Formats: sequence, C-alpha cells, structure tokens
Amino acid sequence: MKIRQKFPGWRSVVLAAALCLSMPAAAANFTLEQVLSSPFPHNLVAASRSGRVAWVFDAKGARNIWVADAPDFAAHQVTSYAGDDGQPIASLRITPDGRTLVYVRGSEANEAGRVADPTNGVWERKQQVWAMDVGGEGPRLLGEMGCPEEGCEDVQLSADGQFAVWAAKKQLWIAPVSGATPAHQLTGLRGNNLSPKWSPDGRQIAFVSDRGDHSFIAIYDFGRDSVHYLAPSADRDVMPRWSPDGKRVAFVRIPGVQEKLPLIPERPTPWAIWMADAASGDGKEIWHSGEKPNDSFPELTADTSFYFPVNDRLLFASEQDGWNHLYSIASEGGAPILLTPGQFEVEDVALSADQRSVLYSSNQDDVDRRHIWRVALDGGKPQPLTRGETLEWSPVETGKGGQVVCLGSTAASPAMPHRITAQGREMIAAAALPGDFPSTQLVTPKQVIFKSEDGLEIHGQLFVPAGRTQAGPALIFMHGGPIRQMMLGFHYMDYYHNAYAMNQYLASRGYVVLSVNYRLGIMYGRAFREAANACWRGASEYKDIVAGAKYLQTLPIVDAKKIGLWGGSYGGYLTALALARNSDLFAAGVDFHGVHDWSVFLPRWDNRPAAPDAKEAEKLAFESSPDAAIATWKSPVLLIQGDDDRNVPFGQTVDLAQRLREAHVRFEELVFPDEIHGFLMWKSWIRAYGATAKFFDRNLKGQGGR
Repeated sequence: MKIRQKFPGWRSVVLAAALCLSMPAAAANFTLEQVLSSPFPHNLVAASRSGRVAWVFDAKGARNIWVADAPDFAAHQVTSYAGDDGQPIASLRITPDGRTLVYVRGSEANEAGRVADPTNGVWERKQQVWAMDVGGEGPRLLGEMGCPEEGCEDVQLSADGQFAVWAAKKQLWIAPVSGATPAHQLTGLRGNNLSPKWSPDGRQIAFVSDRGDHSFIAIYDFGRDSVHYLAPSADRDVMPRWSPDGKRVAFVRIPGVQEKLPLIPERPTPWAIWMADAASGDGKEIWHSGEKPNDSFPELTADTSFYFPVNDRLLFASEQDGWNHLYSIASEGGAPILLTPGQFEVEDVALSADQRSVLYSSNQDDVDRRHIWRVALDGGKPQPLTRGETLEWSPVETGKGGQVVCLGSTAASPAMPHRITAQGREMIAAAALPGDFPSTQLVTPKQVIFKSEDGLEIHGQLFVPAGRTQAGPALIFMHGGPIRQMMLGFHYMDYYHNAYAMNQYLASRGYVVLSVNYRLGIMYGRAFREAANACWRGASEYKDIVAGAKYLQTLPIVDAKKIGLWGGSYGGYLTALALARNSDLFAAGVDFHGVHDWSVFLPRWDNRPAAPDAKEAEKLAFESSPDAAIATWKSPVLLIQGDDDRNVPFGQTVDLAQRLREAHVRFEELVFPDEIHGFLMWKSWIRAYGATAKFFDRNLKGQGGR
C-alpha cells in the first residue's frame, strides 16, 4: 500500500521506539493549567470587500472576538468579555465592509428550553444575538435566539450587511444590524423553519420548512403576507442556495421517511440536486446519485460544501468513489467534474474571494494531518498552499488583496490564526500566546499503524515520555464522535484540542499514551467510517481498541498489566465497554459522559415508524452496550459528566453507577451540576483532567491521595 511505502510498518515502529527511547532526555515539568492555557481560535471569517478577518478566542473560558487587517494583519481584541463565565460565542459573521461583527452569545437551549449556566447562577440565562462595530462603543443586543441543539446557531447577513436573520423557536426572526429596532418574528408557519438564505438583492429569504417526515424549500418575499414553495414533494428538501442573479434556487432532495423499514440492515440514502425558478416555483432535477452505499448523501460535509458561485457552476461533495470529494456541475446539469481525485478526504471548504476557485483542507499526501489546498471550479490540478509537519484548517480569503488566512497548529504549538504566504505561513496574534506555554517540553507523537483482529489497518499517535527506558504504565485514548480523527498535532476542535493537551500532560507524568483512530472515524475512506456491524449493531470497532492494547504490550517500555484507557462521549462508551468486557486487559479507566445502553437511543436515531425488527434491534443494541457485560466488569472506573448534558443524557451515568454499585465494582464520580457535554467552563476541564491524572496515578502507579 502507499501508506506502507511512506510510513514504517508497526513492527518497525516498535523497534524504532525501543531504540530511540533509550536515549536520555530531560523530564518535562509543566502544569495542567499551563498546557491548557493557550487561547483557542475558532469561527474564522473574512470580509468580502475588505482585507479584514475576525475570529473568536477562548482564553481560559473568556471568549472574545479579535480582528486583523491586511496587509500586516496586526491583531487586536474587539469585545471585552471577562472571566470564565460559561458563555460561548458562535455563528460569528462580518459585514462585507468589515466594519461590523454579528454573533451569538450563550449556549443552546436544552429540551426544557433552558440555556446552560454552569456557574450555578440562580437566574435563567438567555442565548442572544449581538452586533458590534469595530472601534465602536460596545456590543448592542439584536434579539434572542435559544436554538435547540448543539451547533444550531445560524445567523445570516443580507448582502449589504444591513440586516440579520436567524431561526429561533421554529420560526425566522429579523433585526437591523444597527440595532435601531428590536428583532421581530418574520414567519409563523407550521413545522420547524430554519436554514435561512438571503437573495442577492435582499428582497427575499429562502429557507427550509421541516414537517418531520418531509420538508419544503420556501421563499419569503418582503412586503407580502404569504410564502411560496419550490417544487413541493413528499421528500425532504434541504440546503437552499440562490443563484448569483437571484432568479433560481438550487437545493438538495433526500427521500422522505418510509414506514415499516427494518432497523438493523443499513440502507443507502440516495439524493439529488434540484434547480427551481424562484418566481414560479417550478423545478427540475439536474443531478442524482446512484443507489450504492457510496452514493449515499454525504452528511459530514454536504451543507458546508454546497455553493452556487458566480461562474454558474454548482459545487458539491460526494463519496461516490469511496472518499469525500468535491465536484462541480453546470447549473443546467450534465456530467459533474471531479475536482479533488485521490485516496484522501476533503473537510473544510470555502470559496475564493472571486468565487472562481475553492479553498479546502484535506489529508492528501499526509493522512494524519490537515493542509490547505486550492482548485479551480472548472477543474485542473489542485495546488497545495501549505505542507510539512504542520496542520492547517478553516481557510478564508479576504475580499481585498486576496490574502488567504487559516487556523493552524503543530505537534508542540497550539492552534492559532495564520496568514499563508509564498514562503509558508506566518502566525497572527502571536502576542496572545501565554509566555509560559510549555511548547519546548511537549513530545512529538509518532504515527503508528497496526492491524486489528480482522486485518483492518488502524492508525494511532504514540506519545512517549521523554527519556523513558523502563516498562511502565500506558493509556489508550479514544476520541468521541465517532466521526472524528485525532492527528499528529493540536486539534481543530476545542474538545480535542484539550484532549491532545491532556495526552501531552499524561505523557509528562510518565504514561505512554496511544491515541487510537478506530473504525467509524473520518479521513480513511467511507468503507472505514461506515464499517459493518459497528456501533449498536455489534460494536465491531471495539476490536480496534483491543488491538491497540495488544500493540502496546509489544513495546518494551510498557507494563502489560498497567494499561488503562480514557475517552469522552463515544470514547467514554468504548472506555466502559473495554472495562466491562476486558478487565483482564484494562486495569482502570476514565469515562467522560459515555453511552452505556444503546437501546435507549434507538427511537432517536432512525425515524422508521413500525420497524418490523424493533425488538431484535433493541436486543442487539443492548448486547453492544457496556451494561450488558457488567458481570465481568472488575476494574475501577472514574465517571465524569455534567448533569445538563444535551448530547448524552445524564441518566446514562446515573443508571451505570447503580449497576456498578450492585455488582460491587469500585467506581468514583465527578459530577458538574449544570455543565453540558463539551464543558463550557475552563475550570471544569481543569478539575476533570486533574481528577483523571490522579485517578490513574492511584490505580496504575499505586500512588495514594485523591
């Protein structure tokens, strides 16, 4: 295989590790607070008619917006929120002239409609939409949001930057960016109305009206008291996109819900691209997928890769060749052009400033990292903009000067904004990095490849304590998702940026750490991500965790009897499953907000009314869960979760605790009242990771204390 040619096989890695690790090195000496101190950047945006970029920095729980201007990109902070207050900032938008920023502050609402407040305040919080002029007096409130699920914040600015529209309480709301008048409700329609998109002239808004088993694309015309629908059908229409002239709307059509389908067999999800006349509502199909599994709707990046740029070619993502790639097609239909061929996957996608090319991140030629590439919309050879032992993601291009800016990191330096030059990349806002961040004391993880029980190749990153020559304790880390990938450097998601830092901290405390990219993860092809008999259908991915432990046992620097494991969410599930099934192999574990009984979730996942195999599916789901193997669970575990978790119900931990107590399994718990799945407060991460390190010290090193 090509991977084998570029990287050593796992046996070579074992030998190399044994030889290299006999070399002396200075012991790392840094605190958990230091390695988690860097401000995490996200939500990078660029103004379409100026040289300004903006992003959000989360510095120890204090979230603020920063901007930088071409050509020198000297950065400065715009907002002045202070303290670890548990108030995230999302959906950052910038007006075309770069003068005004619009954003959402506060977490999404839970099922009871309550916005999270992990500070334990006595008064209910609100999720709100704000605007602020760069250099202005301060933020101004535009209106309330309170959207109902993680990542649901979606503010859209009109082309002239004068108005903002967003979805809240199942309807559309609008406000002038100036704040001159309060936000008001724009629609009062049936269903859940979301995903608004402005027409180029600002006189109409296309949006999705979700009716449950079907959905429509609707258009609201300002000055009228009714909406009209585009080619309504019994299917689910999503992702509306206006043509540059405002006369047409492209959208994606997915089959509607079919009743009495069995749950256990996995079925492909065919889909099609439609084009409709915005005035008449008449539409036609311009492209449709095949019927094979690889032809299924590419949920991971479909929405963020679907564009209708100025050259009258639509851009879309498809996995028809087994890899997530970009294609373009003429707006009238015809054969699509594959823009990114090869055995790699595309992730972040953005149009260039002139809308004639595409910027994207991928793992082409560097399977366990990300780099930025550019390709023309009408085809041609993609060109790398970054390369080497760095990682880059979230590219944008300024409207003035055409400067490409991205976020990036390395194995030893945390995520920061960078501008891309002909010579490489240059960090923006370097002064924001803490002076005592321990970059020089961090280890460089090694890429390792080992085989699972059924022969599947599994990638991992091996963190080895500096100077390690003797056998000692080791840990396996498993990411959540499961549609994630850990990489050879600081991650692009805050949750895993923290987890990578934690693995560095554990290595500094003497643990060999293996981060396992088990099947179901991304960037290794669709067949790897959609593995057979996985998740609740049989947990085949657990084989990869066992294989990781057996790989560790081959290393002379690992004590085979002192292997623990930890992870969050799906990684928490795998932690619990490993302890339940193989306490003979895993000596201790830390389970962050893991799933313990899949059968509880079946009704939420697949909207398949009256499934004929519902009872069989429920039995299979339970047997694929940690709860089914409590009788063989012997090793100690630390359970960590916030009780306002909106992803994994806190009841999963409540139930497991009772089962463990009844089975006389030793467990500890750390519960955060009113925290959510991805902890909102920096101090929650510090407490949780600190407790994790001490738990492993007690159970794998025999060190006392709590």
